[in-house]
Amino acid sequence: MRPLLHPASTTPALKDVALLISRVALGVVLLAHGLQKLNEFTLEGTTAAFGQMGVPAAGVAAVVVTVVEIIGGAALVLGLLTPVVALINVITLTGALVIVHAENGIFVQDNGFELVLALAAGLLVVAALGAGRFSVDALIRRPAPATVSG
Repeated sequence: MRPLLHPASTTPALKDVALLISRVALGVVLLAHGLQKLNEFTLEGTTAAFGQMGVPAAGVAAVVVTVVEIIGGAALVLGLLTPVVALINVITLTGALVIVHAENGIFVQDNGFELVLALAAGLLVVAALGAGRFSVDALIRRPAPATVSG
């Protein structure tokens, strides 16, 4: 019964593959949204939209959110500084949920919170578990080879 309820306990690589797929998927979505704010909507358009939605300091928020999504999304794809960039994005998504989406219900077609909630939940898991073995973080953490002194 244990393998059924916790499959990674019998196949450790499964955890690393799941983290890789999750972090790449989350990173791609964040990167796409950040690039959309920058290139399609423009920072001016994003600022105006944030202002209409009641986001405080809309100009600053537009720049911060755009940069966090682009840099954080790319870092997640690479698995670089994963817990840090995941948590920073959770903070911005929580702000979006509270300030903009919560009052609209769950469904995204009504400007609801389902997307920001799903992204934040996934990012919390990645932040808690780290990037996994298939990441730049794992390369950075790798211990230096032992030297033989003689």
